[in-house]
Amino acid sequence: MLTSLMRGTTALVCLSLAMPAMAQNSDPGFLGTLILTAGKRDLSFGTALSRTVVDEEEIKDRQASTVAQLVDSVPGVTLVNGTTPQGSGINIRGFGANTTYGSDQKIAVMIDGATVGSEEIYRIGTQLFTDPLLYRQAEVLRGTIGSFAYGSGIVGGVVKLETKDASDFTGGVPGFGGSQTLEYSSNGDGYASSTSLAWMPAEGAEFLFNYTLRDQDDLTAGDGNTIGNSAFRTPSYLAKAKFTFGEDDAQSLTFSHSRTVADDKDVPYDQFQTSADSFGSVDRVTDTAQSTLQYRFNPVNDLIDMTATLSYADQQIDTTYIDGSSSFQFGTAEDFCASAFTGVVCADNRYETTKLTISNRALFGTGMVQHDMLAGVEAIRKERLDAASAPGGTDRRLAAFVVDEMTIGQVTVTPALRYESSRLESSETLAGVKQTYEKDALMGGLALGYEFGNGVSVFGSAAYTEGLPLIDDLAATATSQRRLDMTEKSRTFELGAAYTGTDVFAQGDSLTLRGNLYNTELWDITTYTAVGDTTKDLDRVETKGVELEASYGMASGLYFDLAGHVGEGTEFDPDGSSATWRNSASDRVQLGIGKKWDDRLDLSWEVVHADDRRDATGTDLSDVTVHNLRATWRPADVAWMKGSEVRFGIENALDRDYVGHLSSATRKAPGRTFKVALTKSF
Repeated sequence: MLTSLMRGTTALVCLSLAMPAMAQNSDPGFLGTLILTAGKRDLSFGTALSRTVVDEEEIKDRQASTVAQLVDSVPGVTLVNGTTPQGSGINIRGFGANTTYGSDQKIAVMIDGATVGSEEIYRIGTQLFTDPLLYRQAEVLRGTIGSFAYGSGIVGGVVKLETKDASDFTGGVPGFGGSQTLEYSSNGDGYASSTSLAWMPAEGAEFLFNYTLRDQDDLTAGDGNTIGNSAFRTPSYLAKAKFTFGEDDAQSLTFSHSRTVADDKDVPYDQFQTSADSFGSVDRVTDTAQSTLQYRFNPVNDLIDMTATLSYADQQIDTTYIDGSSSFQFGTAEDFCASAFTGVVCADNRYETTKLTISNRALFGTGMVQHDMLAGVEAIRKERLDAASAPGGTDRRLAAFVVDEMTIGQVTVTPALRYESSRLESSETLAGVKQTYEKDALMGGLALGYEFGNGVSVFGSAAYTEGLPLIDDLAATATSQRRLDMTEKSRTFELGAAYTGTDVFAQGDSLTLRGNLYNTELWDITTYTAVGDTTKDLDRVETKGVELEASYGMASGLYFDLAGHVGEGTEFDPDGSSATWRNSASDRVQLGIGKKWDDRLDLSWEVVHADDRRDATGTDLSDVTVHNLRATWRPADVAWMKGSEVRFGIENALDRDYVGHLSSATRKAPGRTFKVALTKSF
């Protein structure tokens, strides 16, 4: 059903691309992306990047309790294992979170430039412990072509989170401002309070502080049963300061620090499950923080727009085993924790990442060619505490990258290169095993685009990347030693078309369409083992699919948003046999229909249909269709409510009983949930 629907929609896109229409005449370039909004979702036009932005308005409307819930509406993105920060993970085009670890190192998650949440810790989610209300936008780059400024080995994509600024509340002028948000959800009696205080004492100086507390009891599934291990309480805060100075305000210095703590008592060690299994239960404290210091120099000179960003991310997970909670326990709790098999339950984990990135963006011409060049260097130091299932050590990396967007009339050619070297050093000295490992790699891609001048553009790209050895492989096993001597390789091809125009079907309307095909191959694999034989790695993985995004808005305020993905993946064992790729994304289409009355009222209905679904064990799941309703009201006509926003929502309005794609069979999706939020700005 979904495949037929997507084929029909793709045909509609092709027909629309062929239509003559009065289009916006723009030349945004492939780095200087034009963002157009007809409905709720911002869509990119004039770029080879598969890029989707969830802005602050949509963040508020969705009333998500985790960042993962924000981005799972993006084509090709899957939310793995539910609605708690402890267990959920982000999977993009079949890579990222999986059924064993919260990450496979093939997606990058960044907060204000700091790299976070990417460690392979057994049966714990993506470690993205933070609150959605801290952010002004979440940006998702899918695939490899847009990743070379952010890291190596990125196959699925990049999630970039940007925190709020004080000027967002003060209007960019000196004075005080802020907001107070209160949220409530009926399922699990969840609530959140978010307080933002902003102060600009003078031009060029701004300060922001935010404190958010989110609390949720266990949720209820569509069948009325409790979803175990779904309760959480996470206090978060954000402190941010920015100073702008120099001639023509060409220089700025920005400091950002955010922190979230989760203190969980008597919960299953395995966060993917709803009840304690053979690993038993634990008390777990997760303390995660990230800080960035950024200097920017942007004088009135096209050759100079320099940014230097120093970031530090620190996460500590302290775990205390609850004596007698495991059916496998033998002897005392100390004996249990000393076991090679179950010692993972008692392990404390800590990893720290320090990164310095210096880049410059230059605009210049060489004859008929106009260049928009981004070049930079990067130094990274990652240190991880030794633990039972997570080898400790230090990973030092140096990298250099350049992305040069070259425009010749209507043609844009964008080559990108990244060179990265790494030096791994184990924190343990093991007999007969090296303690230091060194590797380097050169990777890159090429994007091509052509704009016809009537609102239609076509684009394509080819990208190659390598994943260098990881701290996770610093062990004495034959498998680890083999992986430490390799680099994991992948290539991705993409081809697509986009259209944007106004007055297309009616006076004052606007339409943006974007569709792209992708094909990815992963080989020399070091992160996935063959089914039934953990001593052998898969031979290769192939994935392909089509992604579609569309937004249409009318002068009357009626709008339509469409996002869809259809794809498939295959994994190949060393013996030549093949099977469906265990982590491949499901086929899904999402349609939103809404109506806006100026800026006062916004009503919308969202339908999400998914098929080709499987749970964490690979068992097929039935198709599912979920309906969500949302309303936003700004009572500007009521004097005492001026500056207020009231939001209502009903998630899973028909109370469907289902398990999410790639989730554990026991972790069902939440049933019907009523949500309400009140925001007062001052």
